[in-house]
Amino acid sequence: MQKFLILLKDKRKGELTHELLKQHVEHLQELSNTLKLCICGPLKDNEKAMQILICETKDEAQKLVESDPFIKKRYYASYEVHEIIEANEGNNWLFEDPQTKSNLLNQ
Repeated sequence: MQKFLILLKDKRKGELTHELLKQHVEHLQELSNTLKLCICGPLKDNEKAMQILICETKDEAQKLVESDPFIKKRYYASYEVHEIIEANEGNNWLFEDPQTKSNLLNQ
């Protein structure tokens, strides 16, 4: 399983209804119940929101985002999906990762 960062963008401020919010929360609850949702929430600037989804493929993550009422009803007009390379103790914080090494200055 991979993790994907979802950025919900281009919010239509002033257009959130109680019903739409309820539908969105139900969607998030379903993602959580199926262990697809790691974390989610709005950004402090009140312009965007984010989700981290746990999926097999980027296509699966995109389909889950497209099923979100916030996207279906265009409360957020656009979104981005980015695969995350998680850094943690188990992979030595990516110290030996090929991507990390490719970003290092020649020594």
